[in-house]
Amino acid sequence: MAKTRPGKRDLDSYTIKGTNKVVKAGDCVLMRPSDSDKQPYVARVEKIEADNRNNVKVRVRWYYRPEESIGGRRQFHGAKELFLSDHYDVQSAHTIEGKCIVHSFKNYTKLDNVGVEDYFCRFEYKASTGGFTPDRVAVYCKCEMPYNPDDLMVQCEGCKDWFHPSCMGMTIEQAKKLEHFLCSDCSSEDEAKRSPSRFPVSPSVEPKVRILILDVLIFPAWAQFSSLIYSVKDYMSLHDYLSICHLG
Repeated sequence: MAKTRPGKRDLDSYTIKGTNKVVKAGDCVLMRPSDSDKQPYVARVEKIEADNRNNVKVRVRWYYRPEESIGGRRQFHGAKELFLSDHYDVQSAHTIEGKCIVHSFKNYTKLDNVGVEDYFCRFEYKASTGGFTPDRVAVYCKCEMPYNPDDLMVQCEGCKDWFHPSCMGMTIEQAKKLEHFLCSDCSSEDEAKRSPSRFPVSPSVEPKVRILILDVLIFPAWAQFSSLIYSVKDYMSLHDYLSICHLG
């Protein structure tokens, strides 16, 4: 059974100074940075304890923003995206500025309105190596990029893939007015085989599944090429090249 260190006692909750907001273990919080020009840090509270002088400390598990990771921010990262890291720390509870909500990726995409307190996480991040779990993600569109929930995409009723309007030569305004959409590949097929009554296509038609390998962005031997890897096609080409050079 875990024991609290001498002079320490576990607390069930902590009320953020100057507010009536109560923080408990498992809650996500915003923590004040030492540099006032920076955004608040985001962390998940693992434990709350006080010493015999009633100084309250919180054990936290940090969330990293994409730009704080080894691979850096990429085009597909959302503005409110975070990575749950394996970096734990102990901080004074007085540095907690407020509470926030870190949604699963699926739940975040279902929000009608995204508030300032809303974030999302789809990857866990190993701070020491830059590795991700899961280490791959589905990609969409001709550009073969993972889904960024900040960007509008339209779904092809034929292949079921999703596309950025700009990649299809459309403006966002034009895309919003579409009643039906077929990508260039599907629209070039024999239209005689299609019937308007068949839209949308039966769920039995599976979308293409393509993936982006995330860890290739941070492998030391590949670091000099990381800015070139944005799609599966890029990955495969670089993989073949590095294999020949005995770097892969």
